[in-house]
Amino acid sequence: MATDIKDTVHAVEAAAVMRLFPARPRLLALGEPTHGEDTLLDLRNELFRQLVEQEGYRTIAIESDCMMGLVVDDYVTSGTGTLDEVMERGISHGWGASAANRELVRWMRAYNDGRPASERLRFAGFDGPLEITGAASPRQALTALHGYLSARVDADLLPCTEETLDRLLGADDRWTNPAAMRDPAQSVGQSAEASQLRLLADDLGALLDEQTPHLITATSRDDWDRARLYGRTATGLLRYHYWMADTAPARMARLVGIRDQMMAHNLLAVAVAARGPALIHAHNSHLQREKSTMRMGGMPLEWWSAGALVSAQLGAGYAFVATALGTIRHQGVDTPPPDTLEGLLYALPEDRCVIDAPRLATALGDRWPAPRVSPWFGYSPLDPAHLADSDGIVFVKDVPQS
Repeated sequence: MATDIKDTVHAVEAAAVMRLFPARPRLLALGEPTHGEDTLLDLRNELFRQLVEQEGYRTIAIESDCMMGLVVDDYVTSGTGTLDEVMERGISHGWGASAANRELVRWMRAYNDGRPASERLRFAGFDGPLEITGAASPRQALTALHGYLSARVDADLLPCTEETLDRLLGADDRWTNPAAMRDPAQSVGQSAEASQLRLLADDLGALLDEQTPHLITATSRDDWDRARLYGRTATGLLRYHYWMADTAPARMARLVGIRDQMMAHNLLAVAVAARGPALIHAHNSHLQREKSTMRMGGMPLEWWSAGALVSAQLGAGYAFVATALGTIRHQGVDTPPPDTLEGLLYALPEDRCVIDAPRLATALGDRWPAPRVSPWFGYSPLDPAHLADSDGIVFVKDVPQS
């Protein structure tokens, strides 16, 4: 590889990552091209520790259920519960079983022990309560928001009673029916009850905003922030369920777009509430600045990612560092072809490194890499056409089996 390209390569350290940016971003997004590999999560953990100790970072937000994430935050900030309980109930998608995720939560709790509240690390999930097979009932978010308001504002201001919500929600398994993902007729998202719940969720959220000065004084900023999380989660879930019940051709595109919109709203809330800058970790496709694409059921989909939505609002306050890798041999991903972006990076002597992506794009000139084709659906290679849209790349040469 030419010397000018090698000049863009640095060790994977917080200081090297921070040199990629003209100023410290409020949200530093670190992407990954695949899920479930502890090698990549261990690298994330080490980078977060360095960012905390050297750069004043105080929050990490990961691609996990935002409501479940409150369980982890309670544990790392105040020791509520046990580590085993938190890993089971606080991280979604089955990722609580990850040794690297467990170590992250353990370390954050140990770091916070004995520190004043203003210096404690915070944890957030920023995904919606969603899975590939469906979505959660809006019950938890709606009833938590209603409970917060009913304890603090005049009952005459509330648009409904808790009993009304319970009646309209009905049984939770009506909402979580996995058949609804493939068959819109199985969804309750456009029922009369769901339509009324959308109006009530909107009214409850509006009341929360109207009463902000009183509520922040009567409780705490943290409690108010959580209530806002309940509100946007309830409205997002009800919108998601509505589109699950729709038969329009744009149905799937709307669903993936709504999910990333929910992610973006949660990330913007982290940017406002965090006492210092935050590290964000998720799949590259949720954090990149360009449109995301995928095929689902043979249909091509494209939508604006959470990162694109947040970057459009925060500008230089948002930074994105993608992760690329050479091999995941236990998943059939072998040595990348030398004419691909990953192939060029694989030829470097370093096992892992940070690359200045815009400088690399300039250094490549007209020697543009070919796109890499993944033999495994669970790994998404970087698109070389969007190289300069990233602030940097973390490259990991080989990912052994966790």
